[in-house]
Amino acid sequence: MKGFIEFIRKQGVVGLAIGFIVGAATGVVVNALVTDLINPIIGAIVGQGSLDTLTFTIGDAVFHYGHFIGILINFVIILAVVYLIFKVLRLERLDIEEEEE
Repeated sequence: MKGFIEFIRKQGVVGLAIGFIVGAATGVVVNALVTDLINPIIGAIVGQGSLDTLTFTIGDAVFHYGHFIGILINFVIILAVVYLIFKVLRLERLDIEEEEE
């Protein structure tokens, strides 16, 4: 783990690119988790086939609030994963350690 942190610290742009790729891959996995598992479970609880089918209508306008809730769940899970990665790898302390050296 220490070698990985040193790599990120010293590589700059390359480390940023790797972080971007890992973040995008995490987004795809979380999106699949929300779409394929969480949405159907919540949909079953509220009596719908999927969370995406939850809507309400005002006049001629149809509001797909279930889809928005799914996207919001997706966003919160990605934020939690990124936060935990930074905490576990102690990446929030990189700048402080560089200043001390």
